[in-house]
Amino acid sequence: MTAIRCSQLNKTFTQGDQIICGLNDVSIDIEEGSFVCLSGPSGSGKTTLLNAMGGLDKPDSGEIQVGDKHVDLLGKSDLADMRLHSIGFVFQAYNLIPVLTARENIEFVMQIQGVPTAQRRDKAIAMLEEVGLADHEDRLPSQLSGGQQQRVAVARAIVSGPTLVLADEPTANLDSTSATQLMELFVALNLERGITFVIATHDTRVMAYCPRLIRMEDGKIISDEERTGKSGELQPQPS
Repeated sequence: MTAIRCSQLNKTFTQGDQIICGLNDVSIDIEEGSFVCLSGPSGSGKTTLLNAMGGLDKPDSGEIQVGDKHVDLLGKSDLADMRLHSIGFVFQAYNLIPVLTARENIEFVMQIQGVPTAQRRDKAIAMLEEVGLADHEDRLPSQLSGGQQQRVAVARAIVSGPTLVLADEPTANLDSTSATQLMELFVALNLERGITFVIATHDTRVMAYCPRLIRMEDGKIISDEERTGKSGELQPQPS
């Protein structure tokens, strides 16, 4: 089954007097349960493509299908509902709410979904255990390391049971040890839960884990490499 299908996507941005090409006739299919890396330098279009897949940004033309939903045709309300229930997002800057504890940050998504209080708490605690932070539930983001904050962000992203996780430069602010731990967590979630992962990065540590590596440049896909083995079977290379 296809998790994501993008057909002939085009996107431009205006920067001063310049028109910047974000996506140039991009077409791609990603199967359910895949572990895919979008790589390329800054400005290559990888984040623009990731945002289009998640309905965070709309292409100028082309079609995007996530599961059975045609993302490019959805209105704001339906897009918000899709993002809330079907897609988990992990960002470079963590995007945790600073005045909420680790548990409360995870609960926040479920609160928006209308999940009862006791159920929210139980699920949040279970998620913290799954990401290795069972004893950190009452800590604020400022009391956590960068790697721990990103794990809370991952727990928040997957607590509602999404079939797809989109991660934008998730290791950019992490040291080598934390980056490795995060990628091993992603791999475990992919293999054990069948979650489809699409990760935008220029970090070679991340690329080494991905059986499929899609390279972008100037808004175009310049190569699409299928490597043997499942996610995690490739070992990270020294940085």
